[in-house]
Amino acid sequence: MSRLSLQSSAYCQRGAALISAMLVVTLVATLASVALWQQWRHVEVESAERHRVQSSWLLNGALDWSRLILREDALAGGGPGGDASKVGTGTDHLAEPWALPLKEAKLSTFLAQDQQLREGDPEVFLSGQLTDAQSRINLTNWTESGDSKGQPQLNEAMQISLIRLFKVLDLPLAELERLAQGWRAASLAAKLAKPEVGQALPNMPSGTALLPQQMTQLQWLGLSRETVQRLTPFVTILPQATPVNLNTASAEVIYATVPGLDLATAQKFVQQRARAHFGNLTDAGKALGGKTLEARWHALGSRFFEVWGRLRMEDRTHEETALIFRDAGNVTFVWRQKIAGILPPPSSESLLQSSQP
Repeated sequence: MSRLSLQSSAYCQRGAALISAMLVVTLVATLASVALWQQWRHVEVESAERHRVQSSWLLNGALDWSRLILREDALAGGGPGGDASKVGTGTDHLAEPWALPLKEAKLSTFLAQDQQLREGDPEVFLSGQLTDAQSRINLTNWTESGDSKGQPQLNEAMQISLIRLFKVLDLPLAELERLAQGWRAASLAAKLAKPEVGQALPNMPSGTALLPQQMTQLQWLGLSRETVQRLTPFVTILPQATPVNLNTASAEVIYATVPGLDLATAQKFVQQRARAHFGNLTDAGKALGGKTLEARWHALGSRFFEVWGRLRMEDRTHEETALIFRDAGNVTFVWRQKIAGILPPPSSESLLQSSQP
């Protein structure tokens, strides 16, 4: 073999060794990067889960705090079920402590003075709002016991109130008609699911929607998303029939639920209420132009409240809303749910109501 051939073979071997070494280095770098990414992913997942659990427990404490506020208000005579012999008016109004919104504040400000954050601990910010669920028209009042065949009917007074509300909000009445038809069908379906003993009812129509339990579910019955959003500050769905609290309701709700009332008088009523709340329906009726108010449709105290809470920890947020039922000193949650998104309610004064017309 010639010297030239030997040199060419040596160059080829060195080239192959260099390529092999580069391939090994590339493979090691790839495996190392994959291992590093997986390690980072596990750390991020664990950190996110830890933050979620911590936020959930902290927000649980905040929601329980709201229950305590409502319980103390009831025991002081500040609502239905309270002791009238104690200090208080037996009413619920927007000047009470529960109605004050909690602006975003550091959670550490609620702790004792000797509680200090350790280095590296994240700052936690809390905000929330309690609102009167009975400051809105309750759609549960819409369903009556039924006709001679036992089929549920829609209450005529509620129908008139909803028509007046749709008109003042400039909402399409065609959607209200679809809602009425869907609500009646859903009420019938709900009764078919729990029939009375010995009662014979027709079969449930196919495709009938379930009876909504929350406002967003009204889209099942034919309302558009925009209409539901417009109605939310003025309409609610509660587990049982409830009157409207005139001490907390908006001018639109008062106008819609009081027959023969004009919007200007309702706005004046809200302005007068802001100076001094009403203690009985007689005085409230006089302020509304001498109207006669029925306890079935109107009241001055409430048993259902909504609470909204938002906890922010670094760049993460945890937000929940809940419906609270207050019966004398017993304050319980009816339901709780997380809220999609991280934005707080649009109104800085109140979540779903306002003392201004």
